Amino acid sequence: MYIHIKDLARKTGITVRTLRYYDSIGLLNPASKTDGGHRLYVQEDMRKLQQIQFFKSLGYSLKEIQDILTDPKWNWEQGLRGQLAYIMEEQERLRSMESSLRELIHSLIVEEGDQGEAVQKLIQLTKHSTVKRHSFREGMFSSDEIEQWEKLPKMGGNDPDSLEWIALIGKLQSYIEDPPDSEKVQNVIRRMLEKQKEQFKGEDAFLDKLWNARKSARSSEELGLYPLEPELLHYMEKAYHIFMVNERGHSADSK
Repeated sequence: MYIHIKDLARKTGITVRTLRYYDSIGLLNPASKTDGGHRLYVQEDMRKLQQIQFFKSLGYSLKEIQDILTDPKWNWEQGLRGQLAYIMEEQERLRSMESSLRELIHSLIVEEGDQGEAVQKLIQLTKHSTVKRHSFREGMFSSDEIEQWEKLPKMGGNDPDSLEWIALIGKLQSYIEDPPDSEKVQNVIRRMLEKQKEQFKGEDAFLDKLWNARKSARSSEELGLYPLEPELLHYMEKAYHIFMVNERGHSADSK
């Protein structure tokens, strides 16, 4: 019993165009044709088409699928293990691409949409290898402090803490023309300090060391920290100083 190409397409969800292409490359030839030249298939062709789609879902190319289906000596174990290794490498590559895309999106937030500045700073971050960064960190921080380092927000991160830190820095950057003692700036500093206590309570020595490194463009680069403009760091430090003075004043008034 023959199945018309249109009926096969409807039953399998494969387009007529794709079925014609499979025929042209010899992957799935029709069993017969009508007098008008329309392709006709049999049940065995449908089973083969299902196999083709199955192997496509495993990431095989059409050429590889053709080899699998036509070569009786095809080494299944070796072939499947090789495909698994390829898929794992692709996953790692895609994870790296995902992280880079997140870094660029988050950099645009910090740089207020200046894509040129964001791209240039991310390029700057690639100057030092991961091995060199780890070596520099280990030389600057103790083993306990390295554990705290892992909790720092990441430009390519998608966790709530990283996203909030990036948003807060982006806000400060957008407020940089305002007085550092303005209410909206002080509210950002307040939230930064709240998050600092939530994540790094009792780690003042580590935070002081990190801030000193952050203020050094060279140290920031060697540590792999996203480059922040000196003007923003100075503005942040000034706003923080005002906040602490006000807090001490409020504390004294309450006694």
